[in-house]
Amino acid sequence: MSSNGAAEVLNPNLLVTREVVDGVAILILDNPPVNALSRDLREAIRHEIAALSTDENVTAIVLMGGNGTFIAGADLREFGKPLSNPTLPDVIETIESCPKPVIAAISGSALGGGYEIALACDGRVADDRSSVGLPEGTFGIIPGAGGTVRLPRLTDAVTALEMITSCRPVKASEAKRLGLVDEVVTDLREGAISFARNFGARKNCLRDLPPKPYDQDAFDAAVKATLKRGKGRPYVFEQAEAIWRAVSAPFDDALSEARAAFSRLRDSDESAALRHLFFAERQAARIEGLDSVAPIEVRTVAIVGAGTMGSGIATAFLAAGFPVKLTDFKPEVLDSARERIQGFLSRATNPAPLTLVSSVEELGDCDLVLEAVFENMEVKTDLMRLFDRVAKPGAILASNTSYLDLDEIAAATSRPEAVVGLHFFAPAHIMKLLEVVRGRNTAPEILRGALALGKKLRKVAVVSGVGEGFIGNRIYNAYRAQSEAMLIDGCYPKDVDSAIEALGFAMGPFAVSDMSGLDIAWANRKRKQEVTGDKSKDVPVLEWLVAGGRLGRKTGAGWYHYEDGKSAPDSEVCALIEKARGARGVTPRSLDQDEIQQRALAAIVNEALLVLEDGIASRAPDIDLVLINGYGFPRHLGGPLFWAKQQPRNRLQKDLETVAAGGRRGNVSLLDDDA
Repeated sequence: MSSNGAAEVLNPNLLVTREVVDGVAILILDNPPVNALSRDLREAIRHEIAALSTDENVTAIVLMGGNGTFIAGADLREFGKPLSNPTLPDVIETIESCPKPVIAAISGSALGGGYEIALACDGRVADDRSSVGLPEGTFGIIPGAGGTVRLPRLTDAVTALEMITSCRPVKASEAKRLGLVDEVVTDLREGAISFARNFGARKNCLRDLPPKPYDQDAFDAAVKATLKRGKGRPYVFEQAEAIWRAVSAPFDDALSEARAAFSRLRDSDESAALRHLFFAERQAARIEGLDSVAPIEVRTVAIVGAGTMGSGIATAFLAAGFPVKLTDFKPEVLDSARERIQGFLSRATNPAPLTLVSSVEELGDCDLVLEAVFENMEVKTDLMRLFDRVAKPGAILASNTSYLDLDEIAAATSRPEAVVGLHFFAPAHIMKLLEVVRGRNTAPEILRGALALGKKLRKVAVVSGVGEGFIGNRIYNAYRAQSEAMLIDGCYPKDVDSAIEALGFAMGPFAVSDMSGLDIAWANRKRKQEVTGDKSKDVPVLEWLVAGGRLGRKTGAGWYHYEDGKSAPDSEVCALIEKARGARGVTPRSLDQDEIQQRALAAIVNEALLVLEDGIASRAPDIDLVLINGYGFPRHLGGPLFWAKQQPRNRLQKDLETVAAGGRRGNVSLLDDDA
């Protein structure tokens, strides 16, 4: 440092550069793009702090990100690999043992290990646009470098538990209120230097402080709620246990136990599954041949169909900031749409404006025109012809079809290259999945624009080819057919649903069918039967239930009987199942939970492999994302094809042969492809 206070920059080519201003050393971390905690960055931080510990010209140290982010978290390239030295706890030990105060200057994100480093510092200053968090639960682990032990020394145990279990980033203003940072400033560099100067020579390690006072009853209630939401997942138990140890055991004991739990969880099958899904999401938008293609830009959206699905789609766009024009061919449906959408938007911040219009002709100035009408080919093709006439040149023409041939729909227009499928899942403003269906003629810029929309809507967008049911519904239909086949073999709906829910599905297939409406499932099955002329493989019970007016929850009876919203097995359904068995000459037998689960999973895997083989999905991880985000497949299993890769190959092949029943069997060698 020069005597006039000018900054001195050392080692400009390192991951950490040093400036000294009036006795305050500023260590600038520069590991683009997000300062991930790579081994080299960990080593560089340790080296610089150790050197400054004995520098008589330095009274305090500031850690600061050099590219708009403090430290976003672990280096993803190290996931699933053995830990390398120096570890994050080594870095934290260096910070705490430094005789001079170390101040974290937080910009952008300080997440996971990044916030654990900030917690190891003596003080924390954040700019007003930053956020902090400990989202390790996303990967089925807990913070492994003391985050669970230090956090309850900054804020109360109830808040600490909520923050860790929710995995949410906490914005700077809230972080200040909760005690997670000491100051929030607009000019981070000057604010951090000023904070460090005023801090003095004292150390303020959280390890030396007692936990913050907390309400034991509130904490017990929070733990109970956390474990209920966690549905028995090991990492959720360890999250709660780690916070309890932090407030009830000596610091070093709690730290050691948390590190041991982190190591166990890091090596678990569940953590591997969740890491797989994390990388799969990032891979999904990378489509061969699109890297150099500029997307069609969408600023305004038009939707035809103002029912529950159309209103949900409109809500998703409005919440993401897209002005929406909405219409419907039934005036009474359109009249009720505004109130319905306002209810959906109750928690949205600054939604875009909604305009209700009386005709499709008023939608011509919009960049995206989307149909969300009844699942009927004639209805959809007629509407697409109208889109073709009304929509401006360059507009995206989109269909929300869930089963129908997109190429046939596109052929109704003079510009099939502008047509793309945007298959939302109900409720569309909540469900994360968006199947982006690429037609035979869909232009690259249209597809790229659709994927960009998915990102802006905060959806998991997965590209599908054209085929009956695309990726998800095709696989789900095979799963549902196998579930009905087990009724013929000896099960009843509750047997199947209970076994599937024990796997981690939120609902079994028959409860789902009652929720969505049996008439919808029957209409699709009837359509397929009319196309193929074959209904010999279909279990007739669904048809009989619909014919009897049992359409599910909305009529008070479906696969189950409903009273006051609660389901119960129904003797009438059992009688119909027994009638179907008799018609096929089947003597029922008992199926245990393991057999039910294996057959259901095998049906899903078999059809998933066929979807991959047929080119409807281009990658196995894409299928995993679809089933996880659209159909309730348990996240801890990583998706059907990730799960299948972990199974003994001989047993898997045998199970696939069983469910294929002489039909097409999936090629298990496709599981060996690492794509």
